Amino acid sequence: MFMDQKYFNLLLYVMTGLAVIVFFSLYFVTAGYGQFRTKRWGWSINNKLAWVLMEAPAFIVMMLIWGGSGFSTAAPQIVLTGLFLLHYFRRSFVFPLLMRGKSKMPVNIMLMGAVFNIINGIIQGGGLYWFPQTDYQEGWSYLSHSYAIVGLIVFFAGLAINWHSDRVVRYLRKPGDTRHYLPTKGFFRWVTSANYFGELTEWTGFALIAMSPAAWVFVIWTAANLIPRSASIHKKYVEEFGKEAVEKRKRIFPFVY
Repeated sequence: MFMDQKYFNLLLYVMTGLAVIVFFSLYFVTAGYGQFRTKRWGWSINNKLAWVLMEAPAFIVMMLIWGGSGFSTAAPQIVLTGLFLLHYFRRSFVFPLLMRGKSKMPVNIMLMGAVFNIINGIIQGGGLYWFPQTDYQEGWSYLSHSYAIVGLIVFFAGLAINWHSDRVVRYLRKPGDTRHYLPTKGFFRWVTSANYFGELTEWTGFALIAMSPAAWVFVIWTAANLIPRSASIHKKYVEEFGKEAVEKRKRIFPFVY
């Protein structure tokens, strides 16, 4: 452990405040990766490599904190650590290999993402092993609480939506095709950013299981990043495919927004 609890709590407050700033800022400045990448975002590198370098720090930091804490075997901590590592193993080492095409990511976007993932790995690992504010020592009985059961269901529902939505987007184009297409399968029937809806659902489920301030800070950050991004994507789809094709769908939350 390299942080006192008062500094850890301060980090939670600072990150929450920054999330609010990011949320409003992203309605005015669209992060330049994916379909929004432009030359003004600077030097770019291979998208697959960038995703590994950006996402892997979260996986590595969680493993280091878990190992440094003696590889705790308390059931709630093991389950929560496993869910976190499951997401980030796929996002870091599987998702990039599944990518098609030769797109690139600006290095500054990659670095900002990597810094966030390092900090978030510290926050989530710290919330589980350094300063747990929930009685994880209940063992398996902890996971029988209604909030933990609901959280597990919500997490895996979000995971399934996220993975399926990624697959839908991945197969929109045939090899060599560079055109944009409007995704229509799965949850894309109801929202234009179904993958984001799935990811936000995932981490909400995670927070319901963890019942810790650290986990809810992650939900706040996920929302602060993905909700404005979904608005930008929705607007771009309307411009490309027309209101009639897009406007019946919401941005990220089915039937709501």
